[in-house]
Amino acid sequence: MPRINLLPWREERRQERQQQFFTAVIVSLVVAIAIFYAALLYADSLIDEQTQRNAFLKKEIALMDTKIAEISTLEAERTRLLARMNVIQELQTSRPKVVKVLDALVRTLPDGIHLEKLTRTGDSLTLDGVAQSNARVSVFMRQLDNNPELTESTLSVIQRTSIRDDAIRKFSLSIGESKVKKEDGES
Repeated sequence: MPRINLLPWREERRQERQQQFFTAVIVSLVVAIAIFYAALLYADSLIDEQTQRNAFLKKEIALMDTKIAEISTLEAERTRLLARMNVIQELQTSRPKVVKVLDALVRTLPDGIHLEKLTRTGDSLTLDGVAQSNARVSVFMRQLDNNPELTESTLSVIQRTSIRDDAIRKFSLSIGESKVKKEDGES
């Protein structure tokens, strides 16, 4: 029987398998590194895309902030203009009021009373004058109270200038103006 030595063939086969194994390991490593690198590139592209979105959002937020600031400035200006318009409207409605009050004073002033001084503070009037008697001051106050343009009158001071019977009386009284009535359709 012939003797065949199989050791070199086995050794070749083992080296061949070892070489295939190392080749497979190296190819696997290269493929794994390529996959890992592709995953890194994909993650980096996602991060870059999100960074671009964030930058776009920040830019748009800054634009919106400026628009909001502009809107709040316009709202403040609108509020100021409305306040001015209300003041003008009040002046327009109260303008004839002064004339009506002065006309009411003239119409209610009885004979024997002379006004020396009229002082207006807000909606209050202070009248200083002279009268021939206390009764004339009393009639004047009643007529003032009955006038719709004026509110209740209050006598502050009344004094006699001398002890004679025909002495005049100096008086000071205060009255208020009635509120301006709004016409229909006005707010």
